Amino acid sequence: MITLRNVTLRRSAKVLLDGATATINPGEKVGLVGRNGAGKSTLFALLNGTLHEDSGEFNVPVQWRMAQVAQDMPETDQPATDFVIEGDTALLAAQQEVHAAEAGDDGERMAYAYMALHDAGAHDAQARAQSLILGLGFKTTELNNPVNSFSGGWRMRLQLARALMCPSDLLLLDEPTNHLDLDALVWLESWLTRYEGTLVVISHDREFLDAITNVTLHIDAAKLTRYGGNYSTFEDMRAQQMELQQNAYAKQQDKIAHLQKFIARFKAKASKAKQAQSRVKALDRMERLAPMLASADFTFEFKEPANLPNPMLVMENASFGYPPPEEEPPGTPPTTIVRNVNRTVMAGQRIGILGANGQGKSTVVKTIARALKATTGMVSEGKGLSVGYFAQQELDVLRPQDNPLEHMTRMAREGLPAGQSGREQDLRNFLGTFNFSGDMVKQAVGTMSGGEKARLVLCMLVWQRPNLLLMDEPTNHLDLATREALAMALNEFEGTVMLVSHDRSLLRSVCDEFWLVSRGGIEPFEGDLDDYQRYLLNEAKRAREDLKESLKAPAVAAAPAPTAAPAPAVKKAPVNLKALKLELGKLEQSILDLQKQKHGIEARLTTSLPPQEIGELGVRLQKIDAELDTHEERWLVVSEQIESAS
Repeated sequence: MITLRNVTLRRSAKVLLDGATATINPGEKVGLVGRNGAGKSTLFALLNGTLHEDSGEFNVPVQWRMAQVAQDMPETDQPATDFVIEGDTALLAAQQEVHAAEAGDDGERMAYAYMALHDAGAHDAQARAQSLILGLGFKTTELNNPVNSFSGGWRMRLQLARALMCPSDLLLLDEPTNHLDLDALVWLESWLTRYEGTLVVISHDREFLDAITNVTLHIDAAKLTRYGGNYSTFEDMRAQQMELQQNAYAKQQDKIAHLQKFIARFKAKASKAKQAQSRVKALDRMERLAPMLASADFTFEFKEPANLPNPMLVMENASFGYPPPEEEPPGTPPTTIVRNVNRTVMAGQRIGILGANGQGKSTVVKTIARALKATTGMVSEGKGLSVGYFAQQELDVLRPQDNPLEHMTRMAREGLPAGQSGREQDLRNFLGTFNFSGDMVKQAVGTMSGGEKARLVLCMLVWQRPNLLLMDEPTNHLDLATREALAMALNEFEGTVMLVSHDRSLLRSVCDEFWLVSRGGIEPFEGDLDDYQRYLLNEAKRAREDLKESLKAPAVAAAPAPTAAPAPAVKKAPVNLKALKLELGKLEQSILDLQKQKHGIEARLTTSLPPQEIGELGVRLQKIDAELDTHEERWLVVSEQIESAS
């Protein structure tokens, strides 16, 4: 188990934990919660060994294997599948031992090395890695794309897959849902529910915490308190605790007032002096209780729109997608993702836009936000439509070198909504309502945290007084208090809301209808979010089964035609089980090496190459495919022989 006894942790002069004591038992799934800056990430640094306690005792079992998501952005042209496979440290160590044994030509060492390679799961490493990659939202066509070909958010998903690939007894996840869509989030929940090790997770998604955790550790005022149960249970217990402490504080204040009143009345009277003195001593000995102060909540509201056109939008036979790249010849058709949309958006609607990753949710939102044009058909806007757009990547609308005041000033110059003032002091005051005060209004946006950037985008949206709010994953980087403030503000907003989000709590509280973007179209989704989760899990299961079938296909195709069974022998020849396992290990290593070569060639073929080199690579690819077929066929035969002999 993990134990902390009277642990003190500092970051520079700031004390983040003071005399913290807690226990985490094997197999527990722990949610680590607390306000931003309370010390959650610092405690993670203690757990992973990058920080050490300033005082007290901290212990993690030395034999425990730990996995966590690397925070650096991977820069490599390695194929995605190979990158994730290398997250399996046990498999990597077994492969290195095989190479060392082969180099030393040590037969016995090779035998043990190949058995260790088999035990490490070399035979299904590719399938395991690709199952993780697909679960996190990648397409089957992207499995062997170079890591560098993906955007930052997708590369962080590969880092998450790599951490899940690593065999571990302790898994540390810091905001794992930030870069995920709802379909990937549902899959991750399912995976973590089956995880058998100890999990410690930091997250601001209450439904995610409720689904996977059974213990909550709360950091508050440099103290660490353990609660049995998920986040909702913690909230209930915390509220009861606050009420009890506040009641005890109120009673103590009444008692103190009574004692002080007695002392003031009788300390000058000789007959009562002794009693007054005893009450002074009682007052001095009393251990004072602190009032239970709830942290100040962040709240805001959207201003009433200047007008409400009805309908807001009409889409007639509209198709959404992307124009051809500029380097393409004239006449190249656009890339269409969603086709033949016939939908109307009315004033006051609350629409949640659902759909598996890659189906076109963000493309639809960008088209309505006027960032893209419909490839065909019509998107008609109501007179006076004012769109407020929260982009999935906040920096799409923010300038990293500018500060918040400059952003607001630029908006004021471009055109003020009715009733808004553009004076600098008014802009400063408005920024202050979103917790941008003092020097923060002059701080470059590029140096701000993700949560601060998201708050600035919300501030700019509120200032614009839109009547249609388009929100594409607005809760990334927002803490729980800000998420709740956003939900309240959206519920009180008098205009129309169209929302894409992986935060199911926000979707449940805000949306009263859902659109499903799927298979190239948009249709109403008849059901609630629980129905949608089941739909996503079924889709993920189907994708995994398709992947398994595709991996089996080469071996099945290469299998020889069945022949008549020979007459049973009177006496079976003894089976050399050790030799078979040795051969199996060599086959697994060869298959892994061939797959790496194949992925490397496929990655090179995606780049611009001379025709001669493309031809040479194509020939090599054919040879590798033939070798893989032969090795996989033999692997099946040897595996069956080992199984029969065992």
